Amino acid sequence: MDNSIQVLSDKTWLIASKNTWIEGLAIQQLLTTANLPNMVKVMGMPDLHPGKGYPIGAAYLSREIIYPALIGSDIGCGMGFWQTDINLAKLSIDKLEKQIGNIDLPDTRHKYNLGTIGGGNHFAEIQKVSKIFDATLFNQYQLNAKKLFLLVHSGSRGLGHAILQNQLSRFGYQGLADDSDDALSYLEKHDNAVAFARLNRQVVAERLMTNLNTQGHEVLNVCHNFLQKVTIDKQSYWLHRKGASSAMDELVIVPGSRGDYSYLVKPIQRDDLLMSLAHGAGRKWRRADCKGKLDNRYSMQELKRTKLGSRVICEDSSLIFEEAPQAYKSIDSVIESMQQANIVTVIAQLTPILNYKTQGGH
Repeated sequence: MDNSIQVLSDKTWLIASKNTWIEGLAIQQLLTTANLPNMVKVMGMPDLHPGKGYPIGAAYLSREIIYPALIGSDIGCGMGFWQTDINLAKLSIDKLEKQIGNIDLPDTRHKYNLGTIGGGNHFAEIQKVSKIFDATLFNQYQLNAKKLFLLVHSGSRGLGHAILQNQLSRFGYQGLADDSDDALSYLEKHDNAVAFARLNRQVVAERLMTNLNTQGHEVLNVCHNFLQKVTIDKQSYWLHRKGASSAMDELVIVPGSRGDYSYLVKPIQRDDLLMSLAHGAGRKWRRADCKGKLDNRYSMQELKRTKLGSRVICEDSSLIFEEAPQAYKSIDSVIESMQQANIVTVIAQLTPILNYKTQGGH
């Protein structure tokens, strides 16, 4: 089942099946990153795509040096997943669309916008279970397919951005010796941003569930942009994840685009694959190209409906085009690659019902 694992160089591996679309520039960036000082191994995930110098959708293992620039500005970004008390049998998309309101009016007492989603690819989505693949695991975690679920994708907002900007202004993109005062200072700020991001997802979920007049319980709240100290073969390393979920988490949700399925999975931890998973579908088109490719084919209103029958709530015309389903890879090809690499057990497939994007600026 390992036929999706590709060895690109002695330090560079990639998980991608023959059906997975990977851009050449992303591969180049992955190989370049493998040559950074003290980099031991890099692992591209099936959602790999180009970033600003370093690719997104990858895990990076280093020894004695940490690279804050690899984590990026959205430290702690990740996925939170809640089972709500809303009954699927009583579903009215019209009612949900009216109730969900607008949570993009931040409490100005907090300068980092706690409780808001943010722009870019961040979103909140109401979903329903459309297929159960592993009933034993589904029941073990006391999930109920008769209820609606809420997925929140957001991060540390302005806090993570401020931390990275400070880092770049002082050190540029260079790594830091892990026992240096500068590294310890960054790690403390990093951990605060991760905690902020987790709390942010919780507050976003609470605000949305209040608007929807429901309650819910948290199924998972995991990160895919963070730095972690790990031990492999009795050796200590630093594992950087940039757009990669941790296989050390008990449950992970891997979302598609706003017009595609999401999959709830149980990770299978493999040290040789850097204990990581894909964090989503991964982009296929650059943001700057989306409007030109779609503008003459779809109106903004048409892009607020998807082929799966779901609706998109977004008043930002740029985001409507930049985050169109066509701009992303097929989530099924990403899941297939991970199954072939034997790093996930798929528990359930979820279908989007209502996708909420930022209503104001970023």
